[in-house]
Amino acid sequence: MEIENFSSTNIYGPIDLNTISEERLLNLHIRDLPITIEGTWLEGCISELSRELQSKGIVFRPSCYLADEWLTPQNETVIGIPFYLAHPRLTALERKMMLEAEGEGQNWCMKLLRHETGHAICYAYNLHKRKKWQKLFGSPSEDYGDTFRFRPYSKNFVRHLDGNYAQYHPDEDFVETFAVWFTPGLDWRTQYKGWGAFEKLQYVDDLMQEINGQPPLVKNQQKFWRLSTLKITLANYYRKKREYRAEDFPDFHDAGLKKIFAESKLDVQTLPLASDLLEKYHREIVKSVNFYTGEKKYIINQLIKTTQKRCQELKLVAVDPEPVVILRTTSYVTALVMNYLYTGWFRGEKNKRKK
Repeated sequence: MEIENFSSTNIYGPIDLNTISEERLLNLHIRDLPITIEGTWLEGCISELSRELQSKGIVFRPSCYLADEWLTPQNETVIGIPFYLAHPRLTALERKMMLEAEGEGQNWCMKLLRHETGHAICYAYNLHKRKKWQKLFGSPSEDYGDTFRFRPYSKNFVRHLDGNYAQYHPDEDFVETFAVWFTPGLDWRTQYKGWGAFEKLQYVDDLMQEINGQPPLVKNQQKFWRLSTLKITLANYYRKKREYRAEDFPDFHDAGLKKIFAESKLDVQTLPLASDLLEKYHREIVKSVNFYTGEKKYIINQLIKTTQKRCQELKLVAVDPEPVVILRTTSYVTALVMNYLYTGWFRGEKNKRKK
């Protein structure tokens, strides 16, 4: 299996990622990072992927390279692996900046490699152009939304990656179905017996039997967003990434909550805690927001739980009378839910690159 490696010389001399200060590290351009796949734990994961493909009789091997995130460019038969997984220092920085490093550890990495292999193999054999593929999964030309609204208990979709990702798009439905079929030791026939997703899994099994031993039809291998093209500094990379994923961070609600409540100080210790009020009126807020927005109660419920937890962390208290506080809180939650209804995001529109 081909692996692209790349390293560059920094104008300031050799870079030791083990000893460089965080300040200097953040000022480096990503393309100047002295990292490769070769010689790292990622190389072992890619070798394992090759063995898994061989065990299934699949001739195709996707070429892997370092990129800015996990991706398989549309119509290309390659897999981009996030650069931060190529060195422990970069993985630790990713974890610090983003709360987690997606793909860290062999088990998580293999799950994502199997997912991306599904994209690559679909393009390599033009599987998405088949009528039955489109009948089962949908049109691959369907637009990728900024996000997706899913049914968490639906049995029409498999569950591989977290977040019900199979429901995102027809391409992702196929890819997640492939990943379940492809996972070593997973008895999908038993696990998904009686599910609507079983027909999709059986179809993937038939497809893989058909291409068994066959060379790929498409060999496009343009490696978009590869390491050598990433001119952005790590500081700007994380600034943009954190802005894009703002809803994933604890401080997302801070500005809104501090307009409703006050921070606890010695002279206001007798005031009721904001988290207690949200607990007390939790059901009423859910019912009101559900009635006026039509949004599902479990989504509203989770949103209130998130704001309640943040109120506890900030030790917020209610200065105004309870009716005023609850009215403002309900209005705040309603505004977020309306954003979610129309954009799929609590904060509003965003742009997402198709993976």
